[in-house]
Amino acid sequence: MNFRLKAVALFVALAGVIALFLAVAAGASAAVSVPSLGTAASFAVLGHSTVTNTGPTILHGNLGVSPGTSITGFPPGKFTGKEHVADAVALQAQSDITTAYVDIAGRPCSHHLTGQDLGGKALVAGVYCFSSSAQLTGQLTLSGQGVFIFQIGSTLTTASNASVLLINGASACNVFWQVGSSATLGTGTHFMGNILALASITAATGAEDVGGLYARTGAVTLDHNIIDVTKCGGSTSTPTPSPSPSPTPVTPGLPNTGSDPNA
Repeated sequence: MNFRLKAVALFVALAGVIALFLAVAAGASAAVSVPSLGTAASFAVLGHSTVTNTGPTILHGNLGVSPGTSITGFPPGKFTGKEHVADAVALQAQSDITTAYVDIAGRPCSHHLTGQDLGGKALVAGVYCFSSSAQLTGQLTLSGQGVFIFQIGSTLTTASNASVLLINGASACNVFWQVGSSATLGTGTHFMGNILALASITAATGAEDVGGLYARTGAVTLDHNIIDVTKCGGSTSTPTPSPSPSPTPVTPGLPNTGSDPNA
């Protein structure tokens, strides 16, 4: 009898452990779900009012603006995808960014960092929240697989030469910065992740980002930058040349130097 009672007790205990494990695993799976950018995922830069560039910026991915109609500085800037100016593609991409922004902003916060500089921190996957502004001075390290979400109440600003380092399987494709106002990448910043800003985004001279820059209601301003969304499955279209009276051959693999009238 004692043996049977012990066996039943052991079975009940094991069942409880298994149930707890499954519940934790399910919760963890939900917590690390990757936000969808929809059709916007192919855009390296998507502005609302204008996109302005200075110098030989290179965008690996599409370039667009909607509902605004002004994109300037390409050339000398180049892009490997297509240009979409207030067309159906850009309009849908803006709609998808709005959906993604709301989704990301609504994720439950797991870590409160208001008032703390991101520089010098080593973070694992999770949802990090700032009730006001966020600052990065120096280096931020993101470690391990999973989704990193940063919910920022107002502005995101990085100091000159700030950087984000990915280690232990962390991917820029799974890093999302939801900014309640405007974002500014300082001179020489090496950044990682998709920036979804309610207002504007400015990339100062020499700043780089692996991920997309998406401004919901304002402008995107560029200056000698490299923005690459293709590493996350964005546009990898064969570049086409700028419109010109006489067609100019294009070497495969080189970026666009202007817009494609049929894009």
